[in-house]
Amino acid sequence: MLWLKALHLIAVVCWFAGLFYLPRLFVYHAATEDTPGRERFKIMERKLYRGIMWPSLVLTVVLGGWMLGLNWDYYRTQGWMHAKLALVVLLVIYHLLCGRYLQAFAADRNTKTHVFFRIFNELPVFALVAIVILVIVRPF
Repeated sequence: MLWLKALHLIAVVCWFAGLFYLPRLFVYHAATEDTPGRERFKIMERKLYRGIMWPSLVLTVVLGGWMLGLNWDYYRTQGWMHAKLALVVLLVIYHLLCGRYLQAFAADRNTKTHVFFRIFNELPVFALVAIVILVIVRPF
């Protein structure tokens, strides 16, 4: 079980690295006015999303689901776990929304400003703080 937790945590850290960095790339991409710069951001964004974020998301969900399954009778009665899983669902939606923005940038159809992406970039921080508190403190 400890190996499973360790692997799950590694996957979560990798996923969050992408959730923090991709929208930051969007900030810079939205502010970039030269074609070579925009093309460079497209490559960076695509590689991050497909090469790091998707595999990390899949591993996070699979390993987390595995741990839930091993001790389902306990976790299904824990309010903190329900809240954590709701936040994970919101993070998956955020991840998918990042994919939509990536597609818009790739097709040169982005309509959002760098200011929008600066705000959008902060959202996963709130989820991370709440999830860590839920898992460590287990307030309910």
